[in-house]
Amino acid sequence: MSDTALTSQKQDAVYVYEAPVRIWHWINAACIIVLFVTGYLIGSPPGTGSGEPSAHYLFGWIRFFHFTAGQLVVVGFAFRLYWSFMGNDHSREIFRPPFRNREFWDGVRHEMRWYAMIEKAPRKYSGHNPLAILSMHLLFVWGIGFMILTGLALYGEGEGTGMIHWWITKPVLWFFSNSQEVHTLHHLGMWAIVIFTIVHIYAAIREDIMSRQSIMSSMFSGWRTFRDEEPLDDGH
Repeated sequence: MSDTALTSQKQDAVYVYEAPVRIWHWINAACIIVLFVTGYLIGSPPGTGSGEPSAHYLFGWIRFFHFTAGQLVVVGFAFRLYWSFMGNDHSREIFRPPFRNREFWDGVRHEMRWYAMIEKAPRKYSGHNPLAILSMHLLFVWGIGFMILTGLALYGEGEGTGMIHWWITKPVLWFFSNSQEVHTLHHLGMWAIVIFTIVHIYAAIREDIMSRQSIMSSMFSGWRTFRDEEPLDDGH
C-alpha cells in the first residue's frame, strides 16, 4: 500500500425521510413563502393602482392566498404531528427531543462549536443533528404552533362569532388583552420564521459541503448518504 494520497470515495446510505415527510416538507415550505409575501403585503399594503379597486380585487386576492396557505399549514401541521407517531424514528425527532439524554446536550454543544468554526471534525448523524433537533423543536414546532394559534384567532375575529375559529379567538384575545398585540406578535413571529428558514437553508448547504453527507438531496430522495475517503491500493 502506498503512502501517497491515492483515495477513493466510499459512500454509505441510510433511508431517513419517508415520502409523507418529504411531501409535507415541500408543501409546507411553499406555504411559508406564500404566507411571508402575502403577510408582508397585508402589513404594508400596496397601492390600489388605477381604476375601480373592486375591478381588480388586489387586496382581496392577497388575503385569500394568505388565508388559504395558512389553512394548509394547519392541516399539514396536524398531519405531521400524526405522522410523528406513525412514521419511523426520524419522523418524531423534532417533536420529542431527548432532553434528558446527556449525550444529546453534548451533541448540541459540539454542533454549536462546529457551526462557529471552532470544532474541526464534524459528527455524522443519520437524521437531524442535536442542534438541528433543538432549534427545529423550539423555532419550528412551537413557532409554527404560535403562528397557527394567533393566525386562527385573528381570522376568527375578522369573520365573527359564526365561525368555529371564534372559539380560538376568544381565549387568545383574552390572554393578550387586545387584538393589536396579537397582530404585532403574529407579525414578529413571521420575521422569526423567515430568519429561521434562512439559517436552515444555510446550515443544510454548509453541511452538504463540509460534513461530506447529503442534506439537501435527502429531502428529495429520502436517503442520507455519507461520503468517506479511503486509501486506494496503487499496486506497489
